[in-house]
Amino acid sequence: MFHAVFFFSSLYRFTPVELAFLAEYAKTMSPVAKALDVLQGETSVQMGWLVPTITLLRTKLQHLHVASKFCEPLIAALLSGLEKRFGEMLADPELIAAAILVPKFKTCWTSDDNILKLGLDYIRSHLDCQTEKYVSEGSQSSEEEDFFSSLKRTGPLKTTQQLDTYLGCPGDTVQVLKSIPAVCQLSLKLNTALPASAACERLFNVAGLIFRPRRACIGSKNFENQLLLRLNKAYW
Repeated sequence: MFHAVFFFSSLYRFTPVELAFLAEYAKTMSPVAKALDVLQGETSVQMGWLVPTITLLRTKLQHLHVASKFCEPLIAALLSGLEKRFGEMLADPELIAAAILVPKFKTCWTSDDNILKLGLDYIRSHLDCQTEKYVSEGSQSSEEEDFFSSLKRTGPLKTTQQLDTYLGCPGDTVQVLKSIPAVCQLSLKLNTALPASAACERLFNVAGLIFRPRRACIGSKNFENQLLLRLNKAYW
């Protein structure tokens, strides 16, 4: 394809070495681009996606570094930058716990037992508070709504049982959390939205395409409707 274009355009052709470099560069930057898409997305925006994404990206780059011929300095710079920017976060118990409490990941995103232990210990220490809160609220409401609730009530699962039930569940959707209220509450507490401005930047970019100099007199209501339609064009 390249040779055909250069032949008809009378341009200088890429050498085999240059083509090999471009192929390796694209292969090297592919996981970086995919990781950026994940972290700057509008769907998977929980804090629990951060540590698994960076961990997997670092693992992929390390594998590429072994077989790299041209991009070794680039991969080394990327790994150094990830360590400098996210090194402390990758060992933060709260962020590790947030990742474990995302049903898609649980404990399968890393093979480092020490990292998983930090997150699991954090979950166990904070799960007791969530369990006590849920039991106290649930018992009060059930007694008020149902006179015979005490006959049907069963004792709450222990902290370790709730965590083991969650980790052993084969599902990877949010429905898994809903069946274990205490774990669900802790997951909601830890998995806040990622502080990224990518969605806002996309909004302003689209707004700039609509509000051009030739359309400076457009009304605010009309502008808002056009922006709403443009951003939700996938639904109509």
